[in-house]
Amino acid sequence: MMNENEDLLKNREYLLKLARTRMPFGRFKGRLLIDLPEPYVVWFSRKGFPKGELGKMLQLVYEIKANGLEYLFTPLRPKSGARS
Repeated sequence: MMNENEDLLKNREYLLKLARTRMPFGRFKGRLLIDLPEPYVVWFSRKGFPKGELGKMLQLVYEIKANGLEYLFTPLRPKSGARS
């Protein structure tokens, strides 16, 4: 799985999409995926990520948070007040 995540990290468009995608359900509905609390993302890693694109994105968020790389998303974040 790490190899697939490494490939995704190289894809700028995918990173922009990841930086601007919001959680579509649950307690943190509407929050940017990259801003989800780490314990919530860790919970998904233990219980299982959703299927499909959202699951892949959450897996990547988990890897980013586990490695302390959230700062890389600062310049990619939507401008204040913008909703995607």
